[in-house]
Amino acid sequence: MEIRALDIAGAYEFTPPVFTDERGLFTSPYREEAFHRALGRPLFPVRQVSHNLSANGVLRGVHYTATPPGCAKYVCCQHGTVRDFLVDLRVGSPTFGRYEVTELGGGTGRALYVPVGVGHAFLSTAEVSLVTYLLSAEYQPANELALDPLDPAIGLPVPVTEPAHPPVRSRRDREAPSLDEAADRGLLPAYADCLAAEGLL
Repeated sequence: MEIRALDIAGAYEFTPPVFTDERGLFTSPYREEAFHRALGRPLFPVRQVSHNLSANGVLRGVHYTATPPGCAKYVCCQHGTVRDFLVDLRVGSPTFGRYEVTELGGGTGRALYVPVGVGHAFLSTAEVSLVTYLLSAEYQPANELALDPLDPAIGLPVPVTEPAHPPVRSRRDREAPSLDEAADRGLLPAYADCLAAEGLL
């Protein structure tokens, strides 16, 4: 498995071998040995597995979890393709405000480790895309937060070339605050709290 440290502190990309034949393909997006080699520890205890189906042009995120309690994610696209975005929202992080763009799906088996406090978003670029998450915490609506992925201060390269056909978003995501608004309201997690939530302090 190929491992790549991303430009966001603590975030990693994993690309497994893919085996194909006349039946289709086989791949393993998660392997304990590879994860341990990259981070020096096993994957978090999985508290929930979730997935969503998204049509072409659906934009989800930027989503993150209030910390504490925080939530880490291991994300892959099992069908279709997505342009995946990670944004470091951890105040005090050496990479605060930095983002990463990764193409997931398309038969690559590629997966991402998303540390606590790092925001996640994606744009479906196929007719239908299936994204799966392994989560370190169960979903609690009161703890789930969002930022506007089109906020110029974040600067995500989301293609919005056709004003008449903007990305399809939920009402929650359309009404999400900007990065500056979230900071002013004290909604961004502290880097130390995020590390503590992962057992790194």
